[in-house]
Amino acid sequence: MDESKRPLTMEGVGKMRRIARGMRRLKLDFDVILASPYLRAKQTAEIVAAVLSVGDKLQFSDHLAGHGDLVQLVTELNEYHRACKSILLVGHEPSMSELISMLLAGNRSLQLVLKKGGLCKLTVDALRHGRCATLDWLLTPGQLRRLA
Repeated sequence: MDESKRPLTMEGVGKMRRIARGMRRLKLDFDVILASPYLRAKQTAEIVAAVLSVGDKLQFSDHLAGHGDLVQLVTELNEYHRACKSILLVGHEPSMSELISMLLAGNRSLQLVLKKGGLCKLTVDALRHGRCATLDWLLTPGQLRRLA
């Protein structure tokens, strides 16, 4: 099956709803939810937006797709979302872990694994493609579900 058209399983939908409820319990708020247009990521972002009641903040970027360009993603974020204080990115592995590694270490050398439905919070003063962020926390999907 074309990876861009593969949907979440029913089990995946249920897990994502519990993860989103955990995010709500943490009182997370986002100025923008930017997601890959691939179906699984789109469904994931829609679930989070619905549970957090922020459907009007949902947008999509081809740079978050499985073939996306992380340099262009950073450029897009700086061009269109510079004023945002909190952005949720919904994408695919290994791209998301590579982006986190690039922002934290300046290269892809960090052995970081972001599991499906995991959540990572970075603080960035001036976003650029390279070392510019600090890690605030990294939560596994299981931790988020237990918070729900």
